[in-house]
Amino acid sequence: MRDPAELYELHPGFDDVTGLVMLVCLDGFVDAGNAGSQLSESLFERFTAEQVVTFDVDRLVDYRRRRPQMTFVENVWTDYTPPKLALYRMHDADGHPFLVLYGPEPDGEWEAFTAAVSSLVERFSVSLSISVHGIPMAVPHTRPVTVTPHSTRPELIEGHTPWIGRVEVPASASALLEYRLGENDHDFVGYAIHVPSYLAQSTYPRAAIAALEYVAGATGLALPSEELEEVAASTDVEIAEQVAASEEVQRVVANLERQYDDIMSSRSEEGGGPVPLSDDGTGLPTADELGAELERFLAEREGDGNG
Repeated sequence: MRDPAELYELHPGFDDVTGLVMLVCLDGFVDAGNAGSQLSESLFERFTAEQVVTFDVDRLVDYRRRRPQMTFVENVWTDYTPPKLALYRMHDADGHPFLVLYGPEPDGEWEAFTAAVSSLVERFSVSLSISVHGIPMAVPHTRPVTVTPHSTRPELIEGHTPWIGRVEVPASASALLEYRLGENDHDFVGYAIHVPSYLAQSTYPRAAIAALEYVAGATGLALPSEELEEVAASTDVEIAEQVAASEEVQRVVANLERQYDDIMSSRSEEGGGPVPLSDDGTGLPTADELGAELERFLAEREGDGNG
């Protein structure tokens, strides 16, 4: 493996960037409801971002898989938008600084990339790294959003009851980074936000709000969610209207509500335990059972640019 330091360029003027938390926001892995991407977009819309480190995307990104955008006007190319993967510094609503690792998930050189980020974690004495993304689960949109937390030390997620036991899943660069940092005794916390499976392909603001709240709770950062709340309120109304218009959708949501309530009651009485909320073939409704009405509604909503 080549020197990981060759993967990035340090920008001058950031010698004081030490002891901060770092949000890991890599685009490209599973993100049901666009929970993680909504969170990162809200951060860049609200706060000023200063580039601390820029990564060599020519080495990390497969352009033929994720082709950058170019603009053509009449008979000439007028613009090119290259991908960017960088470490940024932002300041929260109270003026406290924090770091954000943002950009496309690397297509290759994962070990070199994680080694490079690990060296930056040590260089800047990052106090805590944190990631969020959405995963599809058989949960109803009418109940509080739940989460599967994970961390490099049990103490970091103390009080959270596991939802699942052992499971084999496809890897991600973010998960590998968490694993490698844990091997070197660096703190990392991740939150997999549970998104109703029938809304997994849509933009679901409630998931993003939950992600924001978990990040704020773990880091102490002041991360307002007013804009997301406004969008979520509008989305809630639209979903409620669609559910009310279909008896089939109402039946499926009601079944999911009963399943959710039974599991939550059981966890409360028995002191918790790994109980997965997922489609397991036991007669519970699947995402497909929501019917064509809800799927068509969500597809039309995305097509209108309202997602």
